[in-house]
Amino acid sequence: MSGHSKWATTKHKKAVVDARRGKLFAKLIKNVEVAARMGGGDPAGNPTLYDAIQKAKKSSVPNDNIDRAVKRGSGAEAGGADYQTIMYEGYGPNGVAFLVECLTDNRNRAAMEVRTAMNRNGGSLADPGSVSYLFQRKGVVLVSADGDAGNAPTEDDVLLAVLEAGADEVTDLGDSFEVISEATDLVAVRTALQAAGLDYDSAEASFVPSMTVEVDADAVGKVLRLVESLEDLDDVQNVFTNFDAPDEVLATLDA
Repeated sequence: MSGHSKWATTKHKKAVVDARRGKLFAKLIKNVEVAARMGGGDPAGNPTLYDAIQKAKKSSVPNDNIDRAVKRGSGAEAGGADYQTIMYEGYGPNGVAFLVECLTDNRNRAAMEVRTAMNRNGGSLADPGSVSYLFQRKGVVLVSADGDAGNAPTEDDVLLAVLEAGADEVTDLGDSFEVISEATDLVAVRTALQAAGLDYDSAEASFVPSMTVEVDADAVGKVLRLVESLEDLDDVQNVFTNFDAPDEVLATLDA
C-alpha cells in the first residue's frame, strides 16, 4: 500500500499545484493587460509592461495568451475589462500586518471576498492607513542562483552588477538573490543585471516591511493559511505581510 499511498499523495499535490498554476496564469495575464492599458502596448517604451511580460514568460504562460492580453490592454483587440487597483489593509493571527493588493472590475465583490477570507482565518480588515505605514514601496528583483557548474552567479557578482544602479541591498535566499532598491531605481537595476548577463526571475515594485513580527511554528501555519486563502481569490494579485520566523521553524513546514 505504501507505493499506492505515495502515488495518491503525489497526485493530490499535483492537482493542487495545477489549480494554483491556473490561478497564477490568470493573475499574470491580468498584470500584462493592465500594464498595457496604463502605459501602452510597446514593452520597449513601457517598463512595467516589459517586466509583467518577463514574469509571465518565466512562469510558462503561453506567448499567445500574453500577446492577446497586450492587445486587449492597449485597445488593439476588444474584450478588455476595466480593472481597478485597490489596496486592503488588515491584521492576521498574532498581530501580523497584511496588505492585500487587488485588481478587480467589481469593488464590492473584492471587498466582500477579502473580508470573508480574513474573518475565516483569524484576521480582520483595518482602516486605510492603519497598516500601510509599516511597509515601504521598494523595487524587488529576484536573480536566479542556478547555473551550469562553475557558472552560477555569486552574491558578489550580483552586488557588483547592481551597486552603481541604485541597489540598497542584496540578500542570499539560497536558490536566488533578492535585490532591493528604491521603486524608482527598479528599471535601472534590472537593466544593469541584463547588461552583466545575469538572469532574473522577476522585477517588480513591491511592499517591503520596515518592521517585522516574529512568530512561532503554530502562528506561521495560521498566517500562511490566511495568505493562501487570500491568494486563492481571483481579484487578489499580491499579499504582503510583515511576519518573520526562524529558519528552523520555516524548515519544518511542508512545502
